[in-house]
Amino acid sequence: MIKLVKSTFYKEKETKKKLVKFIEKSTILSMNSECRKFEEAFAKKQKRRYAVFVSSGSSANLVLIQSLLNLNCLKKGSIVGVSSLTWSTNVMPLIQLGLKVLFLDCEIKTINVSPDILKEKIKNLNGLFLTNVLGFSDHIETIADLCKKNKILFIEDNCESLGSRTAGNLLGNFGLASTFSFFVGHHLSTIEGGMIVTDNENLYHMLLKTRAHGWDRDLPQKEMLNARLVHNVDDFFARYTFYDLAYNTRPTEISGFLGNNQLPYWDEIVHKRFNNFKRFYNAQKKNKDFILLDISHMDLISNFAMPVICKTKNFFEKYRERFEKNNVEIRPIIAGNIMEQPFYAKHKNKNDMECKNTQMIHKYGFYFGNNPELTAKEVDLLCGLLKK
Repeated sequence: MIKLVKSTFYKEKETKKKLVKFIEKSTILSMNSECRKFEEAFAKKQKRRYAVFVSSGSSANLVLIQSLLNLNCLKKGSIVGVSSLTWSTNVMPLIQLGLKVLFLDCEIKTINVSPDILKEKIKNLNGLFLTNVLGFSDHIETIADLCKKNKILFIEDNCESLGSRTAGNLLGNFGLASTFSFFVGHHLSTIEGGMIVTDNENLYHMLLKTRAHGWDRDLPQKEMLNARLVHNVDDFFARYTFYDLAYNTRPTEISGFLGNNQLPYWDEIVHKRFNNFKRFYNAQKKNKDFILLDISHMDLISNFAMPVICKTKNFFEKYRERFEKNNVEIRPIIAGNIMEQPFYAKHKNKNDMECKNTQMIHKYGFYFGNNPELTAKEVDLLCGLLKK
């Protein structure tokens, strides 16, 4: 069987051996130096000034949204645009924290929100939380410019697209901040884990507080002392003083160690996924039963799963059965049309618009795994299944 995920970590055997030795010699396993080291290295690799490590990609979204509320960059009732083709925890934090969600359709050829789609709704928006779906984007540099010109706060969920590039830049570097996931099967695995990156110093300091209870102990020394001075808090009471609404989403040193161990494989992992993608894409090109994605604007595509969008219901059923009969693990294309999910029935509003392209992907799309440990024989089999 070709599973979505072959192993917990890239180079799993040697990673586990290193992890056992690390645990045996460690005296502190709660968030400490390994986590800080991973943050610094990840920020440098992603080409961002700051990175904040958290317990999951989903909590990264929650902490980022809460931090923006704490800073008054967003307010209760602000309208935030999101792609209707997305993941549950892109939308849930917005609803949970009192923001209004406006769903935007995606382009069928890029499976992402485009500048043209954004323009139709831009006057209604205070923020845009864009999911870079499965390693792809539309013309995100134009979207960033539109948001800047219209004073719309723009952030990215890049959990599915680490290493992908467009317009000469890494995805995750176009908005004020972006989030990443290190769940098993994603590009880098810390078992569970996530990251928030930004170049904004004020947001960085708020993220540090929001990640851990709202206290000041993770802040740089100058910021810590300033917070205590402003609120007239002495060193004794500062231990349990809480400055803003927050959570406990701290990672562990085990996660930090794993991140530091996996990060050197970034380029190798990304390029193996990209090479696999090119094989799959070329196989899809030859089959008119599929909608072929437009990747002409992309510099590099790094995805953990390969989308297959069929033109009709009959084709969808045909290829779904073909993949399943050949023991290939497949899934819907993330959450499909998020408005079709049961949880959203309680939160529908009059502004919800039909998203035809997303609905088609929801009905006639699936994905199979693209991971760097696929063998040549497995890649050949997958390409064969894409033939007419």
